[in-house]
Amino acid sequence: MSKIIAVANQKGGVGKTTTCINLSSFVAAMGKKTLMVDIDPQGNCTSGVGLNKRDLKHSIYNVLVGECAVKDAIVHTSVAGQDIIPSNIDLAGAEIELIKVAGREKILRKILQPLKNKYDYIFIDCPPSLALLTVNALTAADSILIPIQGEFFALEGLSQLMNTIRLAKKHLNPSLEVEGVLLTMYDGRSNLVSSVTSEIIKFFGKSVYAHRIPRNVKLGEAPSYGMPIMQFEPRCTGSIAYKALAEEFLERNGDYEYTKITNLSSLRLKRG
Repeated sequence: MSKIIAVANQKGGVGKTTTCINLSSFVAAMGKKTLMVDIDPQGNCTSGVGLNKRDLKHSIYNVLVGECAVKDAIVHTSVAGQDIIPSNIDLAGAEIELIKVAGREKILRKILQPLKNKYDYIFIDCPPSLALLTVNALTAADSILIPIQGEFFALEGLSQLMNTIRLAKKHLNPSLEVEGVLLTMYDGRSNLVSSVTSEIIKFFGKSVYAHRIPRNVKLGEAPSYGMPIMQFEPRCTGSIAYKALAEEFLERNGDYEYTKITNLSSLRLKRG
């Protein structure tokens, strides 16, 4: 089994990068080989796993413009079984450079296809836009995972995102499906959040994950230490939620042969 998942939503601040890092980390800790592909010029996924964006020898930008082979850009993270193709601000110019390239929407797909037999799951962290880089991700992916904040503004732009998915499916990637919809920064005590959640479930049905990611201070602190939450504060509510999400994710994919994590504290790393 091998699958490419684009983690995407054109709205910023909904937890795309947090989800990409922590879901792929837990999936790796459960015995699966994972790769993160950071195609956001901000490079938050890259710094979130402890890499210095200024010191990168190769990045996804170099791969996209043909300056290096994809294998030369892959970096191991602190989580066994988890790798990343990092990003930095160089990527900001890629959309302009690629605009005249024939088949520009399919460049990332060609790059990632040879890696599918090396990883169980490849997660693409997309920028908060629906421009060429995100279109490349949707063309390369088997499915799209949509993090949505449980607030009113999350519903705005949802139709635009779904329209982009429909267009990508029609013209570029007929096999693209919705992997799942993840409610993030969730506070079930709020009547507004409950109301918005009902609307999201009405819209997406069974695609909405049963497990939700709560608001959690530790989830916000972990990237500044360059660690996924399972290594930074493994027993906090955010870590417990992402562990449960990883189990649900694997089981939804019919992947029941994974290592159960019974002792979260064993995942902790010392902070430097």
